[in-house]
Amino acid sequence: MTIRWTTVASPVGPLLLTAAPTGELTSLSVPGQKGGRVVRDGWRHDPGPFREAVAQLTAYFAGELKEFHLPWRTEGTAFRERVWAALDAVPYGTTVTYGEIAARVGAPRAAVRAVGGALGANPLLIVRPCHRVIGADGSLTGYAGGLDRKIHLLRHEGVLPPEVPAPPRTVRRLSG
Repeated sequence: MTIRWTTVASPVGPLLLTAAPTGELTSLSVPGQKGGRVVRDGWRHDPGPFREAVAQLTAYFAGELKEFHLPWRTEGTAFRERVWAALDAVPYGTTVTYGEIAARVGAPRAAVRAVGGALGANPLLIVRPCHRVIGADGSLTGYAGGLDRKIHLLRHEGVLPPEVPAPPRTVRRLSG
């Protein structure tokens, strides 16, 4: 099976997209991503299968798209697949907690660690919006793509306020 791949520039850094030979998106990774993909020998660089994904990602980052409609194929345990499907139902501009995802998949709220593990194994960053999952106390806990990217995505979607530049520092001179 030959994996096709391409890269796309984005506001959160370069995105590596992979596809099955039949064209379905199989992963979207960022550099330094925990568990993310990297190009391997035998893969074929071919931007062709990714035209629609690139168009939708471009529209998303331009603020013109709130929901992705792409053919994709992912492989995971039955639990992970349920968690990933629950992610697909989290609307743009909103957040849910790990406990809420657990409840949506029929797991006890105590299963938040297992939900976190499934989210960390999500092969489709951004497209399958694990960045919208937060801690029960509202904290921006873990994101396989890095906390800076999670913050950027949540700001982009209007969940977090835009970054306000820090006021200039004043230096007081001590006389003496």
